[in-house]
Amino acid sequence: MPHHTPLIGTIVAGLVVAFIMGAIAHRLKLSPLVGYLVAGILVGPFTPGFVADAGLANELAEIGVILLMFGVGLHFSLKDLLSVKNIAVPGALVQIAVATLLGMGLAYYMGWGLMGGIVFGLALSVASTVVLLRALQGADLVETRRGRIAIGWLIVEDLVMVLALVLLPALAGVLNNADGSGGAGALIAPLLGTLLKVAGFVAVMLIVGRRVIPWALHWVVHTGSRELFRLAVLAIALGVAFGAALAFDVSFALGAFFAGMILGETPLSRRATEETLPLRDAFAVLFFVSVGMLFNPSIVLEHPLPLLATVLIIVIGKSIAAWGIVRAFGHANVTALTIAASLAQIGEFSFILASLGTGLGVLPADARDLILAGALVSIFLNPILFSLIVRDHKKDDDEDVEAVKAPEKPRIGHVILIGYGRVGKLIALRLHERDVHFVVVEGDPERAEEAEENGLSVVKGNALEDKHLLAAGICEARHLLIAVPEGYEGGAIHEHARNLNDKVQVIARAHSDAEVEHLERLGVPHVVMGERELAGRMLTLCGVR
Repeated sequence: MPHHTPLIGTIVAGLVVAFIMGAIAHRLKLSPLVGYLVAGILVGPFTPGFVADAGLANELAEIGVILLMFGVGLHFSLKDLLSVKNIAVPGALVQIAVATLLGMGLAYYMGWGLMGGIVFGLALSVASTVVLLRALQGADLVETRRGRIAIGWLIVEDLVMVLALVLLPALAGVLNNADGSGGAGALIAPLLGTLLKVAGFVAVMLIVGRRVIPWALHWVVHTGSRELFRLAVLAIALGVAFGAALAFDVSFALGAFFAGMILGETPLSRRATEETLPLRDAFAVLFFVSVGMLFNPSIVLEHPLPLLATVLIIVIGKSIAAWGIVRAFGHANVTALTIAASLAQIGEFSFILASLGTGLGVLPADARDLILAGALVSIFLNPILFSLIVRDHKKDDDEDVEAVKAPEKPRIGHVILIGYGRVGKLIALRLHERDVHFVVVEGDPERAEEAEENGLSVVKGNALEDKHLLAAGICEARHLLIAVPEGYEGGAIHEHARNLNDKVQVIARAHSDAEVEHLERLGVPHVVMGERELAGRMLTLCGVR
Protein backbone atom coordinates (compact mmCIF):
# COMPACT_ATOMS: atom_id res chain seq x y z
CA MET A 1 0.00 0.00 0.00
CA PRO A 2 1.46 3.41 -0.93
CA HIS A 3 2.18 5.71 1.99
CA HIS A 4 0.69 8.67 0.15
CA THR A 5 -2.93 8.49 -0.92
CA PRO A 6 -5.19 11.37 -1.97
CA LEU A 7 -7.39 10.91 1.11
CA ILE A 8 -4.52 10.85 3.59
CA GLY A 9 -2.75 13.68 1.77
CA THR A 10 -5.87 15.85 1.82
CA ILE A 11 -6.56 15.26 5.52
CA VAL A 12 -2.94 15.75 6.57
CA ALA A 13 -2.39 18.84 4.44
CA GLY A 14 -5.69 20.34 5.54
CA LEU A 15 -5.12 19.82 9.26
CA VAL A 16 -1.41 20.70 9.34
CA VAL A 17 -1.70 23.90 7.31
CA ALA A 18 -4.91 24.82 9.18
CA PHE A 19 -3.08 24.42 12.48
CA ILE A 20 -0.21 26.65 11.35
CA MET A 21 -2.45 29.36 9.93
CA GLY A 22 -4.93 29.08 12.82
CA ALA A 23 -2.07 29.55 15.31
CA ILE A 24 -0.88 32.62 13.40
CA ALA A 25 -4.43 34.04 13.36
CA HIS A 26 -4.75 33.42 17.10
CA ARG A 27 -1.42 35.14 17.68
CA LEU A 28 -2.72 38.15 15.74
CA LYS A 29 -5.87 38.08 17.93
CA LEU A 30 -8.06 37.12 14.98
CA SER A 31 -10.63 34.37 14.80
CA PRO A 32 -9.02 31.01 13.92
CA LEU A 33 -11.62 30.81 11.12
CA VAL A 34 -9.49 33.28 9.18
CA GLY A 35 -6.51 30.94 9.49
CA TYR A 36 -8.51 27.91 8.39
CA LEU A 37 -9.85 29.71 5.32
CA VAL A 38 -6.35 30.93 4.42
CA ALA A 39 -5.09 27.35 4.83
CA GLY A 40 -7.68 26.24 2.28
CA ILE A 41 -6.50 28.92 -0.12
CA LEU A 42 -2.89 27.75 0.29
CA VAL A 43 -3.68 24.09 -0.49
CA GLY A 44 -6.24 24.98 -3.14
CA PRO A 45 -5.85 24.96 -6.93
CA PHE A 46 -5.47 28.75 -7.27
CA THR A 47 -2.15 29.02 -5.42
CA PRO A 48 1.24 27.39 -6.16
CA GLY A 49 2.51 24.37 -4.27
CA PHE A 50 0.67 21.33 -2.97
CA VAL A 51 -2.91 21.01 -4.19
CA ALA A 52 -5.30 18.89 -2.11
CA ASP A 53 -7.91 16.69 -3.78
CA ALA A 54 -10.96 18.98 -4.15
CA GLY A 55 -13.42 16.10 -4.56
CA LEU A 56 -12.30 14.39 -1.36
CA ALA A 57 -12.19 17.71 0.45
CA ASN A 58 -15.81 18.33 -0.47
CA GLU A 59 -16.86 14.91 0.86
CA LEU A 60 -14.99 15.53 4.10
CA ALA A 61 -16.66 18.94 4.20
CA GLU A 62 -20.08 17.23 4.10
CA ILE A 63 -19.19 15.42 7.31
CA GLY A 64 -18.08 18.77 8.70
CA VAL A 65 -21.45 20.30 7.78
CA ILE A 66 -23.31 17.42 9.46
CA LEU A 67 -21.32 17.79 12.68
CA LEU A 68 -21.55 21.59 12.62
CA MET A 69 -25.33 21.45 12.26
CA PHE A 70 -25.49 18.74 14.93
CA GLY A 71 -23.63 21.13 17.25
CA VAL A 72 -26.05 23.95 16.38
CA GLY A 73 -28.94 21.67 17.31
CA LEU A 74 -27.27 20.64 20.58
CA HIS A 75 -26.89 24.27 21.61
CA PHE A 76 -30.32 25.36 20.41
CA SER A 77 -32.10 26.85 23.40
CA LEU A 78 -35.79 27.59 23.12
CA LYS A 79 -35.64 29.17 26.58
CA ASP A 80 -32.99 31.68 25.50
CA LEU A 81 -34.97 32.52 22.39
CA LEU A 82 -38.26 32.98 24.25
CA SER A 83 -36.64 35.29 26.82
CA VAL A 84 -35.85 37.84 24.08
CA LYS A 85 -38.42 36.83 21.45
CA ASN A 86 -40.06 40.26 21.29
CA ILE A 87 -36.92 41.84 19.84
CA ALA A 88 -34.92 38.89 18.47
CA VAL A 89 -37.60 37.37 16.22
CA PRO A 90 -38.84 40.48 14.38
CA GLY A 91 -35.40 42.07 14.50
CA ALA A 92 -33.63 39.12 12.91
CA LEU A 93 -36.31 38.69 10.25
CA VAL A 94 -36.22 42.37 9.24
CA GLN A 95 -32.40 42.44 9.27
CA ILE A 96 -32.25 39.31 7.08
CA ALA A 97 -34.71 40.92 4.66
CA VAL A 98 -32.69 44.16 4.47
CA ALA A 99 -29.36 42.39 3.94
CA THR A 100 -30.89 40.04 1.36
CA LEU A 101 -32.33 42.98 -0.60
CA LEU A 102 -28.95 44.74 -0.53
CA GLY A 103 -27.26 41.56 -1.76
CA MET A 104 -29.87 41.17 -4.50
CA GLY A 105 -29.18 44.76 -5.59
CA LEU A 106 -25.48 43.98 -5.99
CA ALA A 107 -26.35 40.73 -7.77
CA TYR A 108 -28.55 42.64 -10.22
CA TYR A 109 -25.68 45.02 -10.91
CA MET A 110 -23.39 42.03 -11.54
CA GLY A 111 -25.91 40.50 -13.96
CA TRP A 112 -26.71 37.38 -11.93
CA GLY A 113 -30.12 35.72 -11.93
CA LEU A 114 -32.87 36.24 -9.36
CA MET A 115 -32.16 32.98 -7.54
CA GLY A 116 -28.45 33.73 -7.45
CA GLY A 117 -29.22 37.13 -5.97
CA ILE A 118 -31.45 35.63 -3.27
CA VAL A 119 -28.81 33.06 -2.26
CA PHE A 120 -26.09 35.73 -2.34
CA GLY A 121 -28.17 38.08 -0.16
CA LEU A 122 -29.07 35.35 2.32
CA ALA A 123 -25.40 34.37 2.63
CA LEU A 124 -24.54 37.97 3.54
CA SER A 125 -27.38 38.22 6.08
CA VAL A 126 -26.36 35.57 8.61
CA ALA A 127 -23.61 36.03 11.19
CA SER A 128 -21.09 33.45 12.36
CA THR A 129 -21.94 31.71 15.64
CA VAL A 130 -18.24 31.13 16.41
CA VAL A 131 -17.22 34.75 15.86
CA LEU A 132 -20.25 36.22 17.67
CA LEU A 133 -19.88 34.06 20.77
CA ARG A 134 -16.14 34.73 20.92
CA ALA A 135 -16.73 38.48 20.76
CA LEU A 136 -19.39 38.37 23.49
CA GLN A 137 -17.29 36.14 25.74
CA GLY A 138 -14.23 38.33 25.30
CA ALA A 139 -16.23 41.36 26.43
CA ASP A 140 -18.03 39.48 29.25
CA LEU A 141 -21.42 40.19 27.68
CA VAL A 142 -22.85 36.67 27.32
CA GLU A 143 -24.91 36.90 30.51
CA THR A 144 -26.08 40.48 29.95
CA ARG A 145 -29.37 41.55 28.43
CA ARG A 146 -27.70 42.69 25.21
CA GLY A 147 -25.72 39.45 25.03
CA ARG A 148 -28.90 37.40 25.31
CA ILE A 149 -30.54 39.51 22.61
CA ALA A 150 -27.58 38.91 20.28
CA ILE A 151 -27.66 35.15 20.91
CA GLY A 152 -31.46 34.99 20.46
CA TRP A 153 -31.10 37.02 17.25
CA LEU A 154 -28.52 34.51 16.02
CA ILE A 155 -30.80 31.57 16.85
CA VAL A 156 -33.52 33.08 14.65
CA GLU A 157 -31.00 33.61 11.84
CA ASP A 158 -29.89 29.99 12.13
CA LEU A 159 -33.47 28.72 11.95
CA VAL A 160 -34.14 30.82 8.84
CA MET A 161 -30.97 29.44 7.22
CA VAL A 162 -32.01 25.86 8.04
CA LEU A 163 -35.30 26.56 6.26
CA ALA A 164 -33.40 28.06 3.31
CA LEU A 165 -31.21 24.97 3.06
CA VAL A 166 -34.35 22.82 2.92
CA LEU A 167 -36.13 24.86 0.25
CA LEU A 168 -33.16 25.81 -1.94
CA PRO A 169 -32.76 22.43 -3.72
CA ALA A 170 -36.48 22.38 -4.59
CA LEU A 171 -36.38 25.94 -5.93
CA ALA A 172 -33.20 25.24 -7.87
CA GLY A 173 -34.77 22.13 -9.40
CA VAL A 174 -37.77 24.13 -10.58
CA LEU A 175 -35.60 26.84 -12.11
CA ASN A 176 -33.17 24.42 -13.77
CA ASN A 177 -36.01 22.40 -15.32
CA ALA A 178 -38.25 25.34 -16.22
CA ASP A 179 -39.46 25.24 -19.81
CA GLY A 180 -41.89 28.13 -19.66
CA SER A 181 -44.95 25.94 -19.07
CA GLY A 182 -46.90 25.02 -15.99
CA GLY A 183 -47.29 28.52 -14.54
CA ALA A 184 -47.39 28.86 -10.77
CA GLY A 185 -48.11 25.17 -10.37
CA ALA A 186 -44.65 24.31 -11.63
CA LEU A 187 -43.21 26.19 -8.66
CA ILE A 188 -45.79 25.39 -5.99
CA ALA A 189 -45.95 21.61 -6.52
CA PRO A 190 -42.23 20.90 -5.87
CA LEU A 191 -42.23 23.24 -2.87
CA LEU A 192 -45.27 21.55 -1.39
CA GLY A 193 -43.64 18.17 -2.02
CA THR A 194 -40.50 19.30 -0.22
CA LEU A 195 -42.46 20.73 2.70
CA LEU A 196 -44.46 17.49 3.01
CA LYS A 197 -41.23 15.48 3.10
CA VAL A 198 -39.82 17.81 5.75
CA ALA A 199 -43.06 17.56 7.74
CA GLY A 200 -42.88 13.76 7.53
CA PHE A 201 -39.29 13.78 8.75
CA VAL A 202 -40.09 16.18 11.60
CA ALA A 203 -43.05 14.05 12.63
CA VAL A 204 -40.93 10.90 12.70
CA MET A 205 -38.25 12.65 14.76
CA LEU A 206 -40.74 14.10 17.24
CA ILE A 207 -42.79 10.92 17.61
CA VAL A 208 -40.12 8.23 17.27
CA GLY A 209 -36.81 10.01 17.61
CA ARG A 210 -37.66 11.69 20.91
CA ARG A 211 -38.21 8.24 22.41
CA VAL A 212 -35.62 6.09 20.65
CA ILE A 213 -32.61 8.45 20.82
CA PRO A 214 -32.77 9.13 24.61
CA TRP A 215 -33.52 5.45 25.29
CA ALA A 216 -30.53 4.32 23.21
CA LEU A 217 -28.20 6.79 24.91
CA HIS A 218 -29.34 5.83 28.40
CA TRP A 219 -28.78 2.18 27.55
CA VAL A 220 -25.26 2.97 26.35
CA VAL A 221 -24.54 5.01 29.49
CA HIS A 222 -25.48 2.03 31.65
CA THR A 223 -22.93 -0.12 29.84
CA GLY A 224 -20.29 2.08 31.44
CA SER A 225 -18.29 2.30 28.21
CA ARG A 226 -17.15 5.83 27.39
CA GLU A 227 -16.03 4.66 23.97
CA LEU A 228 -19.47 3.24 23.16
CA PHE A 229 -21.15 6.44 24.32
CA ARG A 230 -18.95 8.58 22.06
CA LEU A 231 -19.61 6.21 19.18
CA ALA A 232 -23.36 6.27 19.87
CA VAL A 233 -23.50 10.08 19.71
CA LEU A 234 -21.61 10.13 16.40
CA ALA A 235 -23.79 7.32 15.04
CA ILE A 236 -26.92 9.31 15.93
CA ALA A 237 -25.61 12.49 14.28
CA LEU A 238 -24.40 10.85 11.08
CA GLY A 239 -27.09 8.15 10.95
CA VAL A 240 -30.03 10.52 11.34
CA ALA A 241 -28.53 12.92 8.77
CA PHE A 242 -27.97 10.16 6.23
CA GLY A 243 -31.34 8.53 6.96
CA ALA A 244 -33.11 11.86 6.53
CA ALA A 245 -31.51 12.33 3.12
CA LEU A 246 -32.16 8.73 2.05
CA ALA A 247 -35.73 8.26 3.31
CA PHE A 248 -37.16 11.78 3.14
CA ASP A 249 -34.91 13.42 0.55
CA VAL A 250 -34.08 16.31 2.90
CA SER A 251 -30.64 17.78 3.45
CA PHE A 252 -27.96 16.32 5.69
CA ALA A 253 -27.98 19.67 7.50
CA LEU A 254 -31.63 19.44 8.55
CA GLY A 255 -31.30 15.83 9.70
CA ALA A 256 -28.22 16.63 11.79
CA PHE A 257 -29.86 19.75 13.25
CA PHE A 258 -32.91 17.79 14.45
CA ALA A 259 -30.75 15.00 15.83
CA GLY A 260 -28.78 17.55 17.85
CA MET A 261 -31.92 19.39 18.97
CA ILE A 262 -33.56 16.19 20.28
CA LEU A 263 -30.36 15.08 21.96
CA GLY A 264 -30.00 18.57 23.44
CA GLU A 265 -33.27 18.07 25.37
CA THR A 266 -31.88 15.10 27.29
CA PRO A 267 -29.82 15.27 30.53
CA LEU A 268 -26.95 13.69 28.58
CA SER A 269 -26.60 16.64 26.17
CA ARG A 270 -23.64 18.19 27.97
CA ARG A 271 -21.74 14.92 28.06
CA ALA A 272 -22.56 14.32 24.40
CA THR A 273 -21.18 17.75 23.57
CA GLU A 274 -17.96 17.14 25.49
CA GLU A 275 -17.35 13.66 24.12
CA THR A 276 -17.81 14.57 20.45
CA LEU A 277 -16.25 18.03 20.48
CA PRO A 278 -12.75 17.00 19.31
CA LEU A 279 -14.05 15.14 16.25
CA ARG A 280 -16.56 17.88 15.48
CA ASP A 281 -13.82 20.48 15.66
CA ALA A 282 -11.53 18.46 13.39
CA PHE A 283 -14.12 17.99 10.65
CA ALA A 284 -15.32 21.59 11.06
CA VAL A 285 -11.74 22.68 10.34
CA LEU A 286 -11.70 20.51 7.22
CA PHE A 287 -14.98 22.12 6.17
CA PHE A 288 -13.49 25.61 6.43
CA VAL A 289 -10.37 24.43 4.60
CA SER A 290 -12.52 23.01 1.79
CA VAL A 291 -14.34 26.34 1.54
CA GLY A 292 -11.02 28.17 1.30
CA MET A 293 -9.95 25.83 -1.50
CA LEU A 294 -12.83 27.12 -3.61
CA PHE A 295 -11.72 30.74 -3.27
CA ASN A 296 -9.97 32.34 -6.21
CA PRO A 297 -7.83 35.24 -4.90
CA SER A 298 -7.92 36.87 -8.32
CA ILE A 299 -11.42 38.13 -7.45
CA VAL A 300 -9.72 40.88 -5.44
CA LEU A 301 -8.04 42.26 -8.56
CA GLU A 302 -10.77 41.47 -11.06
CA HIS A 303 -13.75 42.76 -9.04
CA PRO A 304 -12.45 45.23 -6.41
CA LEU A 305 -15.59 47.40 -6.40
CA PRO A 306 -18.06 44.48 -6.01
CA LEU A 307 -15.82 43.16 -3.21
CA LEU A 308 -15.90 46.55 -1.49
CA ALA A 309 -19.69 46.64 -1.89
CA THR A 310 -19.96 43.12 -0.40
CA VAL A 311 -17.90 44.12 2.63
CA LEU A 312 -19.94 47.30 3.08
CA ILE A 313 -23.19 45.30 3.04
CA ILE A 314 -21.84 42.93 5.70
CA VAL A 315 -20.14 45.45 7.97
CA ILE A 316 -22.14 48.66 7.40
CA GLY A 317 -25.49 47.71 5.82
CA LYS A 318 -26.33 44.91 8.25
CA SER A 319 -25.06 46.94 11.21
CA ILE A 320 -27.15 50.01 10.40
CA ALA A 321 -30.22 47.83 9.89
CA ALA A 322 -29.69 46.02 13.21
CA TRP A 323 -28.96 49.27 15.06
CA GLY A 324 -32.09 50.93 13.68
CA ILE A 325 -34.30 47.93 14.52
CA VAL A 326 -33.06 47.70 18.12
CA ARG A 327 -33.48 51.45 18.61
CA ALA A 328 -36.97 51.29 17.09
CA PHE A 329 -37.92 48.76 19.76
CA GLY A 330 -36.95 51.25 22.47
CA HIS A 331 -33.62 49.81 23.60
CA ALA A 332 -30.66 51.96 24.61
CA ASN A 333 -28.00 53.06 22.16
CA VAL A 334 -25.31 50.86 23.72
CA THR A 335 -27.48 47.78 23.25
CA ALA A 336 -28.17 48.71 19.62
CA LEU A 337 -24.46 49.27 18.97
CA THR A 338 -23.52 45.94 20.60
CA ILE A 339 -26.03 43.99 18.50
CA ALA A 340 -24.90 45.83 15.35
CA ALA A 341 -21.22 45.07 15.99
CA SER A 342 -21.99 41.43 16.87
CA LEU A 343 -23.70 40.81 13.53
CA ALA A 344 -21.19 42.68 11.33
CA GLN A 345 -19.59 39.50 9.96
CA ILE A 346 -20.52 36.25 8.20
CA GLY A 347 -19.34 32.68 8.65
CA GLU A 348 -20.41 29.04 8.71
CA PHE A 349 -23.93 29.24 7.29
CA SER A 350 -22.75 31.64 4.59
CA PHE A 351 -20.20 29.06 3.44
CA ILE A 352 -22.78 26.26 3.51
CA LEU A 353 -25.23 28.33 1.46
CA ALA A 354 -22.50 29.38 -0.98
CA SER A 355 -21.33 25.79 -1.48
CA LEU A 356 -24.90 24.51 -1.90
CA GLY A 357 -25.88 27.33 -4.27
CA THR A 358 -22.82 26.76 -6.43
CA GLY A 359 -23.38 23.01 -6.48
CA LEU A 360 -26.99 23.49 -7.56
CA GLY A 361 -25.95 25.85 -10.33
CA VAL A 362 -27.91 28.86 -9.06
CA LEU A 363 -24.96 30.84 -7.64
CA PRO A 364 -22.11 31.96 -9.92
CA ALA A 365 -18.53 31.18 -8.93
CA ASP A 366 -17.80 34.92 -8.71
CA ALA A 367 -20.58 35.30 -6.14
CA ARG A 368 -19.14 32.47 -4.06
CA ASP A 369 -15.69 34.11 -4.19
CA LEU A 370 -17.16 37.45 -3.09
CA ILE A 371 -18.88 35.73 -0.15
CA LEU A 372 -15.62 34.08 0.91
CA ALA A 373 -13.63 37.29 0.51
CA GLY A 374 -16.30 39.23 2.40
CA ALA A 375 -16.17 36.67 5.21
CA LEU A 376 -12.38 36.95 5.49
CA VAL A 377 -12.46 40.74 5.63
CA SER A 378 -15.45 40.97 7.99
CA ILE A 379 -14.04 38.38 10.42
CA PHE A 380 -10.77 40.34 10.39
CA LEU A 381 -12.52 43.67 11.08
CA ASN A 382 -15.10 42.42 13.60
CA PRO A 383 -12.85 42.22 16.71
CA ILE A 384 -11.58 45.73 16.00
CA LEU A 385 -15.11 47.10 15.58
CA PHE A 386 -16.36 45.24 18.64
CA SER A 387 -13.48 46.43 20.86
CA LEU A 388 -14.19 50.04 19.86
CA ILE A 389 -17.85 49.66 20.86
CA VAL A 390 -17.04 48.02 24.19
CA ARG A 391 -14.20 50.44 24.99
CA ASP A 392 -16.42 53.47 24.41
CA HIS A 393 -19.32 51.97 26.40
CA LYS A 394 -17.74 50.23 29.36
CA LYS A 395 -20.80 50.97 31.50
CA ASP A 396 -24.02 49.47 30.27
CA ASP A 397 -26.86 52.01 30.27
CA ASP A 398 -29.51 49.41 29.45
CA GLU A 399 -29.91 48.09 33.00
CA ASP A 400 -27.83 45.05 32.15
CA VAL A 401 -26.52 42.80 34.84
CA GLU A 402 -22.75 43.03 34.96
CA ALA A 403 -21.07 39.97 33.51
CA VAL A 404 -18.60 39.67 36.40
CA LYS A 405 -20.50 39.53 39.66
CA ALA A 406 -18.80 39.60 43.02
CA PRO A 407 -20.48 37.36 45.61
CA GLU A 408 -22.45 39.24 48.24
CA LYS A 409 -21.17 37.42 51.33
CA PRO A 410 -18.07 38.69 53.18
CA ARG A 411 -14.92 37.26 51.66
CA ILE A 412 -12.19 36.83 54.29
CA GLY A 413 -10.29 33.55 54.48
CA HIS A 414 -12.76 31.85 52.16
CA VAL A 415 -12.22 29.08 49.58
CA ILE A 416 -12.28 29.59 45.81
CA LEU A 417 -13.33 26.56 43.77
CA ILE A 418 -12.31 26.61 40.11
CA GLY A 419 -14.63 24.45 38.02
CA TYR A 420 -18.09 23.03 38.63
CA GLY A 421 -17.78 19.78 36.69
CA ARG A 422 -18.05 16.28 38.12
CA VAL A 423 -15.26 16.74 40.67
CA GLY A 424 -16.13 20.37 41.38
CA LYS A 425 -19.73 19.47 42.23
CA LEU A 426 -18.60 16.86 44.77
CA ILE A 427 -16.21 19.36 46.38
CA ALA A 428 -18.92 22.02 46.46
CA LEU A 429 -21.35 19.59 48.11
CA ARG A 430 -18.88 18.74 50.89
CA LEU A 431 -17.98 22.39 51.48
CA HIS A 432 -21.65 23.32 51.64
CA GLU A 433 -22.41 20.50 54.07
CA ARG A 434 -19.61 21.74 56.36
CA ASP A 435 -20.84 25.34 56.10
CA VAL A 436 -17.54 26.54 54.58
CA HIS A 437 -17.87 29.83 52.73
CA PHE A 438 -16.66 29.38 49.16
CA VAL A 439 -16.99 30.93 45.72
CA VAL A 440 -17.23 28.98 42.47
CA VAL A 441 -15.53 30.28 39.31
CA GLU A 442 -17.01 28.61 36.23
CA GLY A 443 -16.73 29.61 32.56
CA ASP A 444 -19.41 27.32 31.16
CA PRO A 445 -22.74 29.23 31.26
CA GLU A 446 -24.88 26.12 31.87
CA ARG A 447 -22.72 24.88 34.75
CA ALA A 448 -22.54 28.37 36.25
CA GLU A 449 -26.33 28.63 36.07
CA GLU A 450 -26.67 25.21 37.70
CA ALA A 451 -24.39 26.29 40.54
CA GLU A 452 -26.46 29.45 41.04
CA GLU A 453 -29.67 27.41 41.08
CA ASN A 454 -28.09 25.32 43.85
CA GLY A 455 -27.68 28.50 45.90
CA LEU A 456 -23.91 28.90 45.50
CA SER A 457 -21.89 32.10 45.09
CA VAL A 458 -20.69 32.08 41.51
CA VAL A 459 -18.40 34.17 39.33
CA LYS A 460 -19.07 33.46 35.66
CA GLY A 461 -15.89 33.58 33.64
CA ASN A 462 -12.51 32.07 32.83
CA ALA A 463 -10.23 31.70 35.84
CA LEU A 464 -7.26 32.47 33.57
CA GLU A 465 -8.42 36.10 33.56
CA ASP A 466 -7.39 38.11 36.61
CA LYS A 467 -10.64 40.08 36.74
CA HIS A 468 -12.61 36.91 37.48
CA LEU A 469 -10.21 35.82 40.20
CA LEU A 470 -10.43 39.30 41.72
CA ALA A 471 -14.22 39.17 41.56
CA ALA A 472 -14.06 35.89 43.48
CA GLY A 473 -11.90 37.56 46.14
CA ILE A 474 -8.54 35.96 45.41
CA CYS A 475 -6.72 38.61 47.49
CA GLU A 476 -8.64 37.60 50.61
CA ALA A 477 -8.91 33.85 49.93
CA ARG A 478 -7.15 31.25 52.07
CA HIS A 479 -7.45 28.25 49.72
CA LEU A 480 -7.74 27.85 45.96
CA LEU A 481 -9.08 24.48 44.78
CA ILE A 482 -8.45 23.91 41.06
CA ALA A 483 -10.89 21.19 40.00
CA VAL A 484 -10.67 21.63 36.22
CA PRO A 485 -9.64 18.36 34.49
CA GLU A 486 -6.71 19.80 32.52
CA GLY A 487 -3.57 19.90 34.65
CA TYR A 488 -1.72 22.30 32.35
CA GLU A 489 -4.60 24.77 32.48
CA GLY A 490 -4.57 24.35 36.24
CA GLY A 491 -0.91 25.33 36.28
CA ALA A 492 -1.65 28.53 34.40
CA ILE A 493 -4.49 29.35 36.83
CA HIS A 494 -2.11 28.77 39.74
CA GLU A 495 0.40 31.25 38.31
CA HIS A 496 -2.29 33.92 37.86
CA ALA A 497 -3.60 33.35 41.39
CA ARG A 498 -0.18 33.49 43.05
CA ASN A 499 0.63 36.73 41.24
CA LEU A 500 -2.45 38.24 42.88
CA ASN A 501 -2.05 36.57 46.29
CA ASP A 502 1.21 34.78 47.01
CA LYS A 503 -0.12 33.45 50.34
CA VAL A 504 -3.11 31.53 48.98
CA GLN A 505 -2.83 27.78 49.44
CA VAL A 506 -3.35 26.02 46.11
CA ILE A 507 -4.62 22.46 45.66
CA ALA A 508 -4.76 21.30 42.05
CA ARG A 509 -6.07 18.26 40.21
CA ALA A 510 -4.01 16.19 37.76
CA HIS A 511 -4.69 13.27 35.43
CA SER A 512 -1.21 11.98 34.63
CA ASP A 513 2.33 11.80 35.97
CA ALA A 514 3.37 14.43 33.42
CA GLU A 515 0.72 16.83 34.72
CA VAL A 516 1.79 16.17 38.31
CA GLU A 517 5.41 16.89 37.40
CA HIS A 518 4.39 20.06 35.55
CA LEU A 519 2.32 21.38 38.47
CA GLU A 520 5.01 20.59 41.03
CA ARG A 521 7.59 22.32 38.84
CA LEU A 522 5.41 25.43 38.90
CA GLY A 523 5.38 25.31 42.69
CA VAL A 524 1.86 24.01 43.33
CA PRO A 525 2.17 22.73 46.93
CA HIS A 526 -0.58 20.11 46.77
CA VAL A 527 -1.37 18.05 43.66
CA VAL A 528 -4.06 15.35 43.72
CA MET A 529 -3.97 12.63 41.08
CA GLY A 530 -7.05 10.41 40.95
CA GLU A 531 -5.28 7.14 40.21
CA ARG A 532 -2.76 7.60 43.03
CA GLU A 533 -5.47 8.49 45.55
CA LEU A 534 -7.54 5.46 44.50
CA ALA A 535 -4.56 3.14 44.81
CA GLY A 536 -3.62 4.55 48.22
CA ARG A 537 -7.18 4.28 49.53
CA MET A 538 -7.58 0.69 48.31
CA LEU A 539 -4.25 -0.33 49.88
CA THR A 540 -5.24 1.35 53.15
CA LEU A 541 -8.56 -0.54 53.23
CA CYS A 542 -6.78 -3.86 52.79
CA GLY A 543 -4.31 -3.03 55.57
CA VAL A 544 -1.26 -2.27 53.42
CA ARG A 545 0.46 0.98 54.38
